[in-house]
Amino acid sequence: MSDNTVLIITLSLIIIFSPFIAKFLRLPTTPIEIILGSLLGYVGFLHDEHLFNLVAEFGFLYLMFIAGTEINLKNVVKTPASIMKKALIYLVLLYAFSIAFSIQFDLGKIFMVLLPLISVGLVASLAKEYGKTPWLSLSMTVGGIGEVASIVILTITSAALKSGFGLGLFQTIMALLAFLLFMFILFRSMQLIFWWFPKVAIALMPHEDKAEQDIRLSMGIFFLLLGAMLFLHLELAFGAFLAGIFIPTFFEHKHELPEKLASFGFGFLIPIFFIHIGSSFNLDALLINGLIKEAFIITVVMIVMRLFASLVFLKELGLVDTVLLGLSHSMPLTLLIAMATLAYTANSIDKLHYYAFILAALFQVISVMIVIKLVNIYKSKKEQRSL
Repeated sequence: MSDNTVLIITLSLIIIFSPFIAKFLRLPTTPIEIILGSLLGYVGFLHDEHLFNLVAEFGFLYLMFIAGTEINLKNVVKTPASIMKKALIYLVLLYAFSIAFSIQFDLGKIFMVLLPLISVGLVASLAKEYGKTPWLSLSMTVGGIGEVASIVILTITSAALKSGFGLGLFQTIMALLAFLLFMFILFRSMQLIFWWFPKVAIALMPHEDKAEQDIRLSMGIFFLLLGAMLFLHLELAFGAFLAGIFIPTFFEHKHELPEKLASFGFGFLIPIFFIHIGSSFNLDALLINGLIKEAFIITVVMIVMRLFASLVFLKELGLVDTVLLGLSHSMPLTLLIAMATLAYTANSIDKLHYYAFILAALFQVISVMIVIKLVNIYKSKKEQRSL
């Protein structure tokens, strides 16, 4: 058999059997997909292939798109001012802790950007598993704000690493500001149009939809914003995330649509992304002296700083749910790997720290997913005893 035939068969088998293995081991599916990808990639069943890389990247962008569908801007605007203030305090604490830690241990400026990254991609997968609980709803709101901040910082840092602090960086910042202004005007304009003419939304996505018009329009918005990002040389994940926000914000009557979109993603595209993440990590790197120690330190620091910062929501959520919120933000897998790769390519971090960040990203997903599962089991038993 050819290598590509083996690759396709292996991917198919992982996608089919990962949920069964996860159920047997009582673990979430995501870390199982990553582990299987790493193990089967190491023994040669998965290899670097353009189409595999392309589908995996699309899976990542689709994951960002699904994460965006969990956020309704109208509800975010209605969020109490006290919660919004605490969300900002939460982010400030993360960056303050990161700056202090990086300076204390002389780690370099890039660590100040890497450690506080927030991505709600995996929070969306938690919502799929645990439903829209109060802590997850708040996690999505706060995480959405944090991810926008992270992607803005990622875009600026990317430009700075590639072109230095010169004209290229200035052009990127101007393009980003212009795009954000355009998106604000577009959101406000659509809000007014749909308020004055509510039937427009129903015409675009009718209740009786035999032509799957809702999916077509969703995908159209998704690709249009990806195209805009490509044209402006900005981070594609940002465009995918904003495209997702359009769906629940302006088409509230299609309650089932986000779940419909998520079912396709989590059943096909997104598992390929997680498998690719696993396969991209060379297990031989584990033999590098001090790697596991560095990865463990990074993992612990990133989790602890989020747990500490999340205490600002203690009054609203209580201790257990506050811990869950902090843990849910401790898996910035996609952005962390993207940023670490960018930093390594620009020689801002050495090979040891590059692999340490990749390994830490995997440690975070696996350990945090398991801990969240255990905390939820503890929480359920506690609630049952109180009845």
